[in-house]
Amino acid sequence: MSHFSNIKTQIRNLVSLKAALTDLDIEWKEGPETVRGYQGKTQSAEVVVEQENNYDIGFSWNGEEYEMVADLQYWQQPLSVEGFIKQVTQRYAYHTVVGETEKQGFQVAREQKNEDGSICLVVQRWSA
Repeated sequence: MSHFSNIKTQIRNLVSLKAALTDLDIEWKEGPETVRGYQGKTQSAEVVVEQENNYDIGFSWNGEEYEMVADLQYWQQPLSVEGFIKQVTQRYAYHTVVGETEKQGFQVAREQKNEDGSICLVVQRWSA
C-alpha cells in the first residue's frame, strides 16, 4: 500500500513553479526524477524536493495540473503542508502574472509586499 498523498494545486506552468521554489530558497531537482516514499516506494515527478529524511516532495503532472506528491507522515519542512502549498502558490501566481503581462508588453512599474503577506503589483505598458 502506497503512503503517497496527491494534493491538488492550481499549478499548470512548470517554469513558474520552478521560479517559485527558487524564490523560496527551496532546492529542487528537475525531472523526471524519483520521489522516494515509505518502504522504498517511488513515484515519478517533474520536480522533486529532497528531504533530509529521504522522503521526498514532488510535483507531478496529472494531465491538468501539477499535483504535489509526498508521504505526509514524513513531512519535514519548516511550514505545515498547507503553509508550504500557500507559499509556493503565491510565488507561482506572482511569476505567472509577471510572465503573462510581459508577453503582452507590460512591465512591472511598482511592487509592494503588504503586511498580510499579499503582493500588490502595478504594471504599465508604453504605447507610441
